[in-house]
Parts: sequence; C-alpha cells; structure tokens
Amino acid sequence: MNIGIDVRTLMDKYYSGVSTYSFNLVQELLKLDKENNYFLYYNSAKKIKLPELSGEYKIIDTKYPNKIFNYILQKIFSWPKIDRIIGGVDIFLAPHYNFTSLSTNTKKILTIHDLSFLRYPNFFSKRKNFWHKAINIKKLARSMDIIVAVSENTKQDVVELLGVNKERVKVVYSGLESNFIELNNSTVSVDSEIINKRNREVKEKYKLPDKYILSLCNLEPRKNIETLILAYNKLRDDNFNKNNDIDNLKLVICGAKSWKYKNIFKTIKESKYRDDIIYTSYIENIDKPYIYKQAQVFVYPSFYEGFGFPPLEAMACSVPVVASFSSSLPEIIDKAGILVDPKSSDELSKAIENILLDKRLKDYYIEKGLKRVKEFSWQSTAKSYIEIFKDLEYEK
Repeated sequence: MNIGIDVRTLMDKYYSGVSTYSFNLVQELLKLDKENNYFLYYNSAKKIKLPELSGEYKIIDTKYPNKIFNYILQKIFSWPKIDRIIGGVDIFLAPHYNFTSLSTNTKKILTIHDLSFLRYPNFFSKRKNFWHKAINIKKLARSMDIIVAVSENTKQDVVELLGVNKERVKVVYSGLESNFIELNNSTVSVDSEIINKRNREVKEKYKLPDKYILSLCNLEPRKNIETLILAYNKLRDDNFNKNNDIDNLKLVICGAKSWKYKNIFKTIKESKYRDDIIYTSYIENIDKPYIYKQAQVFVYPSFYEGFGFPPLEAMACSVPVVASFSSSLPEIIDKAGILVDPKSSDELSKAIENILLDKRLKDYYIEKGLKRVKEFSWQSTAKSYIEIFKDLEYEK
C-alpha cells in the first residue's frame, strides 16, 4: 500500500507532546514496516528542514503561504487534494487535526490527542479558539474512516463531544523515548561517569540548584502552574526552620511560553519564595532525562491531558510523581504515582511533602513507576497502526 502521512507538526520550532508523538510514530513505522510505501507531506512557503528519519520514504512538499493554504485553499475551496499532490495514496494518516482536504476514495485516519479546547475553551487564547473553530473538528472527525485516540479518556471525549461512533475509535497508547529509559535499563551499558558528566553539564546549562521540585510543561492555563506555586508556598511555610530536606528546597519550572502565561509569572512575583522559584524556559529534548534525573519529585497538576508524556518520562528517570486525578492521568499513571485534586493547593502541597519526608514512600513510587513505564513503547504504538492499515486495506 501507499501511505501518506501529514508531517506538518514536525515543522514546529519547539517540540511538545504532539510533535514528539508524530516524530516517534513516523520513525518507528519506517523501522518496522517494510511492506508499505511511505510519503511524508508538509507545506511551507519558507525553507524548512525536517528532522532526520531512518528508513525508506519520500518527502512531498508544497510551498504555499500557510494562511492562504489553510484558510482559503483547504477550508474554502477544498483544494488541492493532498493525496493527489502526493500522487495518490491508499491511506492518509493525520497525526494531528489540521486543514486537510482529501479525495473521497482515500482511506483516512486521524489521531486525536485531546479535546481540551472543547472542554475548557477559557484556557485558550482568542487566536487559538478562532483556529479551533475554523478547523471544525466535528466535521473533520466524522469524515474519517478511523479515529485513533491516545487514551480511553480521549476516546470517551471523541464519542461524546464529536458524535463519532465508538466502533470507529481505536485506542492506541503512545510510547516512551529510549533516551529516558536507557538511564535505568540494566541491559544497556551506560557509563556512570558519562551520566555524571552530563548531569553536571545540564545543571550548569540551566542553572539548576542542587535539590529541587520539578515541573515540565508548556506554560498555559491548562497546566495549572499557579496552583503548584501556591502549593510550594505552603510547603515552605509548613516546613520553615524544621531543619529537614524541604527547608530551602527550590522549585524548577521548565517549558516554553505558550499563551495566557502572564499570571504564572505574576504568581511567582507575589511569592515570598520567588528567589527560590527558577524558570528555565524551553528544554532541549536531549537534556530532559538529566533534568528529571536530578529532581527530588516531579509534579504535574494539569487540569486536562489527552495522554501526558512528562509523568511517564519522570518515572523512567527514577523520579516519584505527584499529579492530578483529572482526565487521562489516572489511566496513564495508574497506581504508580500520587494523584490529587488539581484545584487544591493544600492537597498538592501535602502529597509533595509526604514524598519528600518519607523515604520508603518515595522508593515505593520510584519502583512502581519503573514498572509502569515498561508498558509503553513506540514499537507497540507503531504495530497497532500497522494493524489498522491492514484492516482498512481489507475493507477496500
């Protein structure tokens, strides 16, 4: 079969969950699948260099200005048909919703990571909400032969909010990148001196303290960083002058600025511990494992996640996790972390304190986390997609 894949998310300057997903999925498909032909499509008026991928594939690109291509050509005129630009494909996979016009005889797969913009439109900027309305996700989803949801929670949202028949929604869990797993994999030979050297380099690069609580995410309201800061304030107040490991413990917040993030920095400025709250901005993917590895605890109080990579990444680096019990996080984390009410800074603070002051509890969640992450692999994710391809081929 000829399979087309929309790789426009690989053009992103800063990789977040969706672009990381697209890269790893495409890379693993190219590694595993030697029967089908792959065509990777993107559009950009500017010169773009996609990340290097191993395997056999052909890149097809168009050079329209994106605004004209998306809003005028694709949305209004439904032209050009992307599968025809490629030269005709049996199946077209969109790993993320976008403006996509396709021929009726092409089998179509859309991956939906989350529907947070429908659940919580107030968390998004006016520009983002305009884009979400313009894309018309309901119409797009209903035109697909198969929807891939990254969690059971996302599947429920697709069925409920988009009106898609549940039989057309397949749940396929995401994987975990090998650079997180290798630090703790006894079957992989990793020189401890090399790890220590990289730890020191990353610590110096991002000006990290010796001991810290870590949160890593794009800065936007949905990630609930303001509640984390309030929880940190309470944690420090409750342990003031107690001469324990929490007194003077820093809070490190990592991630690119997305939208509506100014209140986060306002909350930091208002904290009496503001000098102990460190913002690093965007973290390069190659550095992430070493930032996780040196943290005392990882905290992820997000209001809504379709899947949630960071908690699994932290677990893979032997770091205990405290996260919210909302959306897909209980499903993904399962019993390998402490789950709390994301609206309660008191509950969040207490969970962090329990982890930090109880070594047996901390070790318990580290062990549970290392076991949990073994259930997520990109190879398994790609194999599930290949099975979907075969099912669609059979239907034709």
